[in-house]
Amino acid sequence: MDFAPGAQIVARILVVEDSPDNMKLFRTLLTLKGHEVTGLPGGEGLLDSIARTEPELVLMDIQLPGKDGFALLAEIRGSAHAALRVLALTAHAMSGDRERALQAGFDGYITKPIEIRSFPEMVKRALAGEVVSH
Repeated sequence: MDFAPGAQIVARILVVEDSPDNMKLFRTLLTLKGHEVTGLPGGEGLLDSIARTEPELVLMDIQLPGKDGFALLAEIRGSAHAALRVLALTAHAMSGDRERALQAGFDGYITKPIEIRSFPEMVKRALAGEVVSH
């Protein structure tokens, strides 16, 4: 989805998600709120993508092909991008998963399937520096 000429971008967001259907949904919801969205289908090239797109927020699936979200988060936290806000997007909804993600250094935890009505607000709150969880 393209913006009208001169439209202001609210925030740049990188979505790391291997499901094309989920990626399309996240991109649509976020673009409708004025965000510029870059998609990455797995962790390959994550730090390069961050350096290139300079996102304010990363939404990252925990279960990805190759390296999982925890390993990728450790790479981010050990890089020049350590302060970047990163939210876990996961189908993991078992007891203790949220706490494990937050203890690992994620700035929030959103379970999939997402709630379409509340998702943009959670992203807005995360961009404002809040720890979000659902």
